[in-house]
Amino acid sequence: MPELAYINGRIMPIDDAVVPVEDRGYQFGDAVYEVIASYGGKMFCVKEHFARLDRSMRELNFPKVQIEGISRAANELFGKAKIERAAVYIQISRGVSPRSHAFPGKIPVQVVMTVRKIEEKNPNIRETGISAITIEDIRWGRCDIKTVQLLPNVIAKQKALDAGCYDAIFVSKDGIVREGSSSNLFILSGGKLVTHPLATDILPGITRALILDLCSEKKIPVEERFFDKSELYEAVEVFLTGTITEVLPVVQIDGRTVGNGKVGSAARMLQEGLLGRLKSE
Repeated sequence: MPELAYINGRIMPIDDAVVPVEDRGYQFGDAVYEVIASYGGKMFCVKEHFARLDRSMRELNFPKVQIEGISRAANELFGKAKIERAAVYIQISRGVSPRSHAFPGKIPVQVVMTVRKIEEKNPNIRETGISAITIEDIRWGRCDIKTVQLLPNVIAKQKALDAGCYDAIFVSKDGIVREGSSSNLFILSGGKLVTHPLATDILPGITRALILDLCSEKKIPVEERFFDKSELYEAVEVFLTGTITEVLPVVQIDGRTVGNGKVGSAARMLQEGLLGRLKSE
């Protein structure tokens, strides 16, 4: 089960993979990405991830890219790796050219992919829940585009770890709760699940959409609306959602206990429903 990389059509051991120093993703963060998880040797939500990748490129005025060809290459790479539980990382930059802020002329985009095994560092984490801190959201104004410009997310995650917590939750300057450092956020408040509405302030998560679909199936009331930090603190349940995160309960925020301090029934039910989807796809 080798961990492999792909660069512009070539597959190689991941340790042998390098990119040119003048790649615009490296020098400007001028690149987009996706991460697809696999379960039981099968990639999950492939169509949805590639649709979002295509949208990200279109929003940034990338040259036209044949997304179907990249999808086929990802499948080939994943097939050669033969890793049942893997993270397939796909990154597309605007290309390689002498450093200049202006877009280059007609040059090919650069496509880089890796396949790595997902290591479950704490398999009991969904049974115990996690602690989190809140942090001011200093990210750029287009968080709906999945770019590699993740320095604020990296800083937020590290501040959480330095505080002895697992993750950070972004809160806007005017007090609106956004999402986690690499995940969307739901709370149970007033008998309903509440999550930030789709806007330029948050990522349109693939797992977020699956959770909303599951809620519709199970007749769980949901509101997509803004809420502040006081409502976050008073929520009965809080959980994060994401491709690798799945459904991850939060039981403490800024040193305050969420609900009764234990993993709630809504998070458990939706995690079970999500895993059921994974097995049936």
